[in-house]
Amino acid sequence: MVTRFFAFRPRMTLLIDGYNLLHVAGLMGRRLGPGGLERARNALLGLLASSLTPEEAARTIVVFDAGAKAPRDRPRHELLHGIQVQYSEPGEEADDLLERLIAADSAPKQLTVVSGDHRLQRAAKRRKATAVASEAWLEELNRRRGGPPPTVRPPRTSKPTEPLTAEEVDAWLKEFGVG
Repeated sequence: MVTRFFAFRPRMTLLIDGYNLLHVAGLMGRRLGPGGLERARNALLGLLASSLTPEEAARTIVVFDAGAKAPRDRPRHELLHGIQVQYSEPGEEADDLLERLIAADSAPKQLTVVSGDHRLQRAAKRRKATAVASEAWLEELNRRRGGPPPTVRPPRTSKPTEPLTAEEVDAWLKEFGVG
């Protein structure tokens, strides 16, 4: 079962499914132009940096799918705003990397995994870590900041029906390193 209410705890390590939280936070629109994915990632990291204490940020790891989507001028592991950012390896999903990080954690009872992905929630529970749905975590983060309720996007249940323009197709091809 996924924790519905989340409380920040001392010495807690946060492991965040980056793209899952991006979607829930509404930071990733339906159509992103050139550089849009990187802008969305930076917006998420900025939100986290402005919301977490320096101590919490130092114990936070945000994982993104990479493959061809990894920023070309950045390493697979970096420290941004005091937050660890990791990109999966080519041919690997972020979920695989997240599962490895959960399995390798030396104090899983102090680990909180933020994701709406059931596979990751089960992996966290197997290690006795706390699993928190991205929606619940974001709501608590905003409540703690005293800000307005977040704009939470409902999960997409179907593919977009309108076709992409030629410019959008070109932008996506470049974003994924194909064009």
